[in-house]
Amino acid sequence: MSETNHATLGITGMTCAACSNRVEKVLNKMDGVEAQVNLTTEKATVDYDSEKASIEEITKKIENTGYGVLTEKAEFDVFGMTCAACSNRIEKVLNKQDGVKLATVNLTTESATVEYNAGLVDQKALIEKIRNVGYDAKPKAEASEKQTHKEKELKHQKTKLIISAVLALPLLVTMLVHLFNMTIPDIFMNSWFQFALATPVQFIIGWQFYVGAYKNLRNGGANMDVLVALGTSAAYFYSLYEAFKTIGNPEYMPHLYFETSAVLITLILFGKYLEARAKSQTTNALSSLLNLQAKEARVIRDGEEIMTPVEEVVAGDRLVVKPGEKIPVDGMVIKGKTSVDESMITGESIPIEKDVDAAVIGSTINKNGSIEMEATKVGKDTALASIIKVVEEAQGSKAPIQRLADVISGYFVPIVVGIAILTFIVWISFVQPGQFEPALVAGIAVLVIACPCALGLATPTSIMVGTGKAAESGILFKGGEHLEKTHQLEAIVLDKTGTITKGKPEVTNFTGDEETLQLLASAEKGSEHPLAEAIVAYATEHDVDFVEVKEFDAIPGHGIEVKISGKHVLVGNRKLMQDHHVDVGGAEQELIDYEVEGKTAMLIAIDGNYRGIVAVADTIKETAPQAIKELQEQGLEVIMLTGDNERTAQAIAKQVGIDHVIAQVLPEEKADKIKEIQSLDKKVAMVGDGVNDAPALVTADIGIAIGTGTEVAIEAADITILGGELLLIPKAIKISHSTIRNIRQNLFWAFGYNTAGIPVAAIGLLAPWIAGAAMALSSVSVVSNSLRLKRVKL
Repeated sequence: MSETNHATLGITGMTCAACSNRVEKVLNKMDGVEAQVNLTTEKATVDYDSEKASIEEITKKIENTGYGVLTEKAEFDVFGMTCAACSNRIEKVLNKQDGVKLATVNLTTESATVEYNAGLVDQKALIEKIRNVGYDAKPKAEASEKQTHKEKELKHQKTKLIISAVLALPLLVTMLVHLFNMTIPDIFMNSWFQFALATPVQFIIGWQFYVGAYKNLRNGGANMDVLVALGTSAAYFYSLYEAFKTIGNPEYMPHLYFETSAVLITLILFGKYLEARAKSQTTNALSSLLNLQAKEARVIRDGEEIMTPVEEVVAGDRLVVKPGEKIPVDGMVIKGKTSVDESMITGESIPIEKDVDAAVIGSTINKNGSIEMEATKVGKDTALASIIKVVEEAQGSKAPIQRLADVISGYFVPIVVGIAILTFIVWISFVQPGQFEPALVAGIAVLVIACPCALGLATPTSIMVGTGKAAESGILFKGGEHLEKTHQLEAIVLDKTGTITKGKPEVTNFTGDEETLQLLASAEKGSEHPLAEAIVAYATEHDVDFVEVKEFDAIPGHGIEVKISGKHVLVGNRKLMQDHHVDVGGAEQELIDYEVEGKTAMLIAIDGNYRGIVAVADTIKETAPQAIKELQEQGLEVIMLTGDNERTAQAIAKQVGIDHVIAQVLPEEKADKIKEIQSLDKKVAMVGDGVNDAPALVTADIGIAIGTGTEVAIEAADITILGGELLLIPKAIKISHSTIRNIRQNLFWAFGYNTAGIPVAAIGLLAPWIAGAAMALSSVSVVSNSLRLKRVKL
C-alpha cells in the first residue's frame, strides 16, 4: 500500500510569480505529486506518493528547471567508532535518510558533516539515526572543547591499558613457557588462576568490544569489534571448557588459551592507544592556531579599563592594547599609533605601521605603541577564527582517493569472518582431521590479523597532516578534494594586478597642464581602481584642489567618462578615445614608449580634445620571478592574464619570466579564458585577488586566492594563500604531491598487509597473539607514515 508523504522545500533563485508558477507546474506534472509554491516564503509544499516519486526525484526536477533547493549543513562529533567499517556504516545510514543530500563521516577526526533539507529532517533526527546504529553523536563542539575531550579520552585509554597489561603479564609468562621451556611456579599454570586473570580482561576491559559488536550486528553491520569479540571469545570459552574438564579429574592436562584472549585484548588496546596518540599529533596545526588566540581583552567600560575574557567582547567595544600584548579581536584603530607584527596572518616578518583608521587583526602582536581600538569582528567572525574553520573543515573532509578504501572496508569484515570459518573447516577436516585446537587457533589468527583499521586511517590521517602542514606555512586548503586535485594541475593562470604585481601603482609620468591634472584627479577620485588611487595620490602631492564630479561612469576594461564643472572628461585607453572620436595620433609613439617600459598609460581628453597622458607603473613583487621559476620547474605552464594592452603585459611578463600572456581581457571575460584553456584537456588553476577574479576562480579546476585580496575572492577559491606571498603557490602544489604520495604509500601497505596477512594466518604460520600485535602495529605504522609529512621541506 502506497504512503503519502509531506515535505516543505526551500527554493532558491525565484524572482517573480512566473518563476513560482513554473516550478509548481513542473512538480504537479510528476506522477503522484501535488505541490504548491509560494514566492513570498520561497517554499514549496509537496505531498507525494512514496511509491511513485521520491524526494530526490522532486529535488532533481526543481534543479533541472533552473532553480535550487535550499539545504543546510550540520557538523557532529561522533563517538564509538573503532574502524573504517564503523564510519562507512554511519555514512550509509545517513545518506539513505530522506532529505539528506550528502553525508561524510571521518574516522580520524571522529566527525560527521551532513548537508540536508531542513524541511524534511532536522539535526535531532540525524543524531537519532546515528544512535540507532550503535554510536553516539552531538553537535560539533568548539575545537578547544573537543581537544579537552580527546585528552580525557586518551587518559582513560591509558588507565585501561595499564590494568589490562598488569593482568595479562602473568599469562604472557605462561606463553613463554610453552615457547622456551622455562620453569615457573605451578600457580601460573593453574587453570583457575589463569581464569581469574583473564576474566576481568575479557569482560570488563574488553566489554567495549562486545558492546560495539552487538550494536553493529543488531543493525546489520560488522566492524572491528565483531572480529575482536569473536576471536577472543573463541579462545576464552574454549579455555573455560578445558578448565571445567579438570574438575574431578586432576590428572587431566588442559589445553588453555586464556593467554591468547587476554594478551590479544591488551595488544589491541595498546595499538589503539598508540594510534590515538599519533592521531592527536595530526591535529597539532589546529592546536597551534588555537593557541594563537588572545585569552583576555582590556575593555573600556564606564570610563574604566577592565580585563575581560575575549569571548565577552562584542562588536563596538572600545579596547586598549598595550605594547607586547596580542590584539584581542579584529577592529579599527581609533587613537594612538603603533606597529603590529602580522606574521601569523600575512607571513610578513616586518611589523606594519598602524595609525588612526587602520584595520588591525585579532591575535596579531602590538609591538611598540599603546592604542585604542574599536572591535568590529569578534568570536567566529574574526580572521583567525575563519582560518581555524577552514583548517577544521579541510581536515574533516574526504578526498576522492578514499572512496576505494571505503568501498572495500564496507565488505571487509563479513568476508574475513567467512574466511576464518572456512579456515577452521579446512584445518579440522583436511590439515589435521579431528584436531579442534589447531583449527581454532588458525581461525582466531585470521579474525585478528584482518582488522581494516589501517585501511580506514590511510587517507584521513594524511589529509589531516598535509592540510595542517600547509596551514602552518600560510596555505589554506578548503577540503581534501582540493588537496588531491592540486597535484593534477597542468597550467596555472596568474592575474597581473595584485598577484604578480604589488597592486599599489605610482604615477611615473604626466604630460598636461594644471587644469588637466585637476580634472583628471577629480575624475579619478570617484573610482576605487588601484590606478585611480595612484593618480589621486599624485595630485595630492602636487597640492591640487579637487572639483566636484557631477556624473561618473566607469567603462570596464576601457576607462572612465565624467562630467566636471560643465566639462566632459575621458580617461582611458585607445578604444575609449576611438569610441568618442578623439584624435590622439600625435601621442601614439609616446604611448608605445611607456607601454614598452611596462607602464600602464592612459589618454586624457577634455570636451573631445586630446589633453595629455598619465603613465602609471605597478612594480612586481620581489618573489614573483622565483615563484614563477619554481612553478615552471614543477612542469606547469604559467600564463599571465591581464586587462592591460599587449605591450605593457609583455613587458611585465618578461620581467618575471612568463612566456604565455593573455592581454586586454575584460573582467567578465576572465572565466571564458579559463574555459578556453580547459578545452585543451588541461587541469587549470587560477590565481587572483580581486572581486572580478571570483568567476574565474570558481571556473578553474583549482581557484587560488591571494589572502591580501578581497573576501569575495577568498570565499570563491579552493586554496587561500595568506599574506600574498607568491612562493607559497609552488609550496601548495608540493604539499599536494607529497600528501597524495603519502596516501598511496599508506593504501599500499594497508592493502598489502591484509592481502599477505590473511593467507599467512590461514596456513597456521601466525600465532593469534602475534597476529594481534601485527594488527595493532599496522594502524600505528600508517599513522606514523602520515606524520612524516610534517618533515616535508617546503
